[in-house]
Amino acid sequence: MKHNFGAGPCILPNEVFQEASQAVIDFNNTGLSILEISHRSKEFEQVIQEAEALLRELLDVPSDYSVLFLQGGASQQFAMIPMNLLPEGGKAAYLDTGVWATKAAKEASKIGQVEIVASSSDKNYTYIPKDFSVPSDATYFHYTSNNTIYGTEVFEKPQVNLPTVVDMSSDILSRVINVADYDIIYAGAQKNMGPAGVTLVIVKNAILGRTGRTLPTIFDYQAHAKAGSLFNTPPVFSIYVSMLNLRWLKEKGGISVIEQENIIKARTLYDEIERNPFFRGTANEEDRSRMNVTFVMDTPEQEAAFLKLAQERGMVGIKGHRSVGGFRASIYNALGISSINALVDVMKEFEELSNK
Repeated sequence: MKHNFGAGPCILPNEVFQEASQAVIDFNNTGLSILEISHRSKEFEQVIQEAEALLRELLDVPSDYSVLFLQGGASQQFAMIPMNLLPEGGKAAYLDTGVWATKAAKEASKIGQVEIVASSSDKNYTYIPKDFSVPSDATYFHYTSNNTIYGTEVFEKPQVNLPTVVDMSSDILSRVINVADYDIIYAGAQKNMGPAGVTLVIVKNAILGRTGRTLPTIFDYQAHAKAGSLFNTPPVFSIYVSMLNLRWLKEKGGISVIEQENIIKARTLYDEIERNPFFRGTANEEDRSRMNVTFVMDTPEQEAAFLKLAQERGMVGIKGHRSVGGFRASIYNALGISSINALVDVMKEFEELSNK
């Protein structure tokens, strides 16, 4: 049996894979594949409408927010956000907590002025900065809620008196949030929502249309909202599989239920890291991610030996990001506790073998 700890594209529930694979052959007994149906058809209209309804229900999205299914990944949003929010000569405040936060700020700086209000780069992004102030003349504040490479996560929205934008690509749908606390939430689907190819944007309508900029229509949130995410051909299959996954999440009992499962999974793995003398965590304890557990060993030789053993035992994708090394276990929603227990067993086995 394989245990997929890969950082993304994500593991999805087996029943979602089963239904999606059938739809590739014959979608809802139409005689057509989901890959070939028209995005203007009533069949796909029902899919995208259900996907939006499920998201609104699961996240309790207020009625004055638009839910958009776009393309281009979070990286495209790095540019679309300042395009849609920053007036000419405007300034935005960014919190730097890792590679993706840095890239978001870099893209925004091409549109307007960016001020980095705090950074954890001094300790290789192993913590979340807490005490910082934001300039009162900034148009918005941006942060990344979960940092996949470094294993840190922001669990409480920073208290700032500015419109707030958050990149939740790797922890969306994993824990309860208050959507009304944010003006824009965006997320690439490929961690907890669905396959790569679709990007979720939840945007407060009142924040749009204030910049005075004339935007290319494809980069204008208002155009996508007006068209119901059908301004151009959407990623039909990715939206369909996301809908199936949202159904699965609802049937499980919703986000409050999956959050408790995620807490148990993360605690189980972190407890073993703390107990086992051969491993040590890299992130500050109070900032440890529930989605991406990062840890190292004392020597490259030990790490190579453990990686070999883990792979022999069916562990997939646990090698750490090339910029930090060590190991990273990504434990997204669909990864069961049995896989966590299997990884813990391998860690214990390595300890026993090493002590002989």
